[in-house]
Amino acid sequence: MLQAIALEKAYGTLKAVDGVSLEAERGQVIGLLGPNGAGKTTTIGMLAGLVTPDAGEVRICGERILGDTSPVKRRLGLVPQELALFDELSAMANLELFGALYGVTAAKERDRVLDLVGLRDRAKDKTGTFSGGMKRRLNLAAALLHDPDVLLLDEPTVGVDPQSRNAIFDNLETLKAMGKTLLYTTHYMEEAARLCDRIAIMDHGKLIANDDLAGLLRRVPVSSFVLVELEEDGFTGIEVLRSMVLEVSLHGRQLRLGLDRLDSLPELLLWLSANGASYAHVQSERPTLETVFLQLTGRSLRDA
Repeated sequence: MLQAIALEKAYGTLKAVDGVSLEAERGQVIGLLGPNGAGKTTTIGMLAGLVTPDAGEVRICGERILGDTSPVKRRLGLVPQELALFDELSAMANLELFGALYGVTAAKERDRVLDLVGLRDRAKDKTGTFSGGMKRRLNLAAALLHDPDVLLLDEPTVGVDPQSRNAIFDNLETLKAMGKTLLYTTHYMEEAARLCDRIAIMDHGKLIANDDLAGLLRRVPVSSFVLVELEEDGFTGIEVLRSMVLEVSLHGRQLRLGLDRLDSLPELLLWLSANGASYAHVQSERPTLETVFLQLTGRSLRDA
């Protein structure tokens, strides 16, 4: 349904996207993750036909997108990161306006998408009176008016409350069950883990991983993390621990250990006690998508 083949885009000397290839089947949700400046939004722009690639191509349902007026773009819907709504208009009037751009004038289509996002009872209210979560849901409704086969969503839950986020999740899962193909960018790892069949990770314009969640987790050598809450400050055995475990860090009194086998934990706890490091609490956890993401992209802050 959606294919990106060796996409490239440069802005001056900056290679924003460098050879990115992706594909998604009918009824599949693909997550696109990456730090700030990784190239996600530029990639979305090329997939939507809004940004012309320097090289490579995008195909929707097997047809190549050729320019902004390419007919195949009617099979594509876009939910942009920035809200694309008119606050002074009602929800229904917003949908009338956006529907007209696609030649969709039937009231039943507007009612259909308002029902899907749970805003039918607010159809006559001005959008400026809506909460952030309601605006996000109306933004989604606008992208669905022409019943696209492929939907691109650029951080559709940013800045919304947990209830609205769950409502949007429910909407997207309904769309998936209807056979829609979704490509979804987000900074929320738990969203990608919940929604996505496959997850692609970008950094510095390149695709550095593309797998399902289980496959990504297999990239992490650590089988378990153990958090040990020490009772006193001043633990000095970090260097010795480095030779005993895969990973170790100390933040205040919280000692974090990465183990390849959880059955080695009793021996480590005995070692801590024997070396004067009494502890108040021990907790184990499995690696997560965030673990993989940080391992692949690093822990340095990205401000742009």
